[in-house]
Amino acid sequence: MGSSEILSVINQFMKDSKPTTPGRRHARLSNHGESVTRSNPQKNLTAPRKGTGGRGNTGKITTRHKGGGHKRRLRQVDFSLRDKAGIPATVEAIEYDPNRSAYLALLLFADGERRYMLAPDELSAGDSVSIAEEAEVSTGNRLALKNMPVGTSIFNIELKPEGGGKLVRSAGQSGELSAKGQKYVTIKLPSSEIRKVPRDCFASVGSVSNPEHRQRILGKAGRARWLGRRPTVRGQAMNPVDHPYGGGEAHHTRGTKRAKTYKGKPAGKGQKTRKRKKYSDKLIVQRRKSKKKKK
Repeated sequence: MGSSEILSVINQFMKDSKPTTPGRRHARLSNHGESVTRSNPQKNLTAPRKGTGGRGNTGKITTRHKGGGHKRRLRQVDFSLRDKAGIPATVEAIEYDPNRSAYLALLLFADGERRYMLAPDELSAGDSVSIAEEAEVSTGNRLALKNMPVGTSIFNIELKPEGGGKLVRSAGQSGELSAKGQKYVTIKLPSSEIRKVPRDCFASVGSVSNPEHRQRILGKAGRARWLGRRPTVRGQAMNPVDHPYGGGEAHHTRGTKRAKTYKGKPAGKGQKTRKRKKYSDKLIVQRRKSKKKKK
């Protein structure tokens, strides 16, 4: 696919505003109207969302650059659906969720109960979805990994049986079932990591919806504030007491070869921050490829 074809596909699902202001001139946002079929959420499947402002239980900031943002309610998404196994379901609507990059599918089960699940790409209202250990391998269905053929695209993958989906849940992502063994199956993740997962774990077939999410351009600082992102100050612009890169006159390099956080710990640029003896190391076949350092 050439660059012109890629641009035409992007323009089909993205929304460019009229350039009436600098912020609107450069903004490119997802055109949710092409996919979303319902504007208001199912009220009994929502809960209040209390913002923390990045502060932990002691009242101190544990995550910087968080705070504010638009008021929103949490959607109670079921990442497992195991207790609904064997009960046929119909997709009642595809909805936008302000708390995540992917869309949600509102399922209506034959017993009358409604649940939210992560919507796969190419799933639409009126489609049927089944959850069972030996369900058919088709988009949206959820079944055990041991009953899927090698090469199947999957998402919302469990790490432990009945533990609920933990891997591959962001917009446009999918993993690949690359091998099957007696106790584990091997999965290639979007990060390029290859790892083993127990055969009895469940996963959904397909890829996560809203793949155009990565093409969006916020266009202005205010839109980032609506998302709850506060401004970030460069370490080089700080004083030495506040950051390892701080101090010096005028524009200068950071003065240290290794990238660090404001606490002096390794960060970014391919620095490894994973614990050396983590319990799940034995299940990782191949580490994800880190970014190459610029020479």
